[in-house]
Amino acid sequence: MIDKNAVKTIVEEWLEGNEYFLVDVSIEPDNRIVVEIDHADGVWIEDCAELSRHLQERLGAELDDYELEVGSAGIGQPFKVAQQYAIHVGKDVEVMDAGGKKVQGVLKSVDGSSFVVTVREKQRVEGKKRPVIVDVDKAFDMDNVKYTKYLLSFK
Repeated sequence: MIDKNAVKTIVEEWLEGNEYFLVDVSIEPDNRIVVEIDHADGVWIEDCAELSRHLQERLGAELDDYELEVGSAGIGQPFKVAQQYAIHVGKDVEVMDAGGKKVQGVLKSVDGSSFVVTVREKQRVEGKKRPVIVDVDKAFDMDNVKYTKYLLSFK
């Protein structure tokens, strides 16, 4: 039986000196090992293949009973690690807060486990008859949101 932490350790060895970072390692009930990595400029298939070879070399015969899948964190999938937030600063995101309310806006900043999203809202302004659309910064804690994901735009 292959241990998830052993796979993580081997992946982290390969990641040293690379600009990639580990998003997730899972061992599925159907004996499939799934490794997700990410990079600020996207993930190259050649690097996934190289990491896959590295894992095969290190795990050897232990891997015979498993299917190994190495790839990038899916675009449009919820963020799993803080580094994903950091590489998406300045981009459109969707956040579902703990109460189930969705907010769309631009990821403004990330600080530790908190982040700020700038959203456009209608607000009443004194002296104006109609509400005006203004930018409002909303702060969130990564541990207190159901998800945050990149919004793919074809503008």
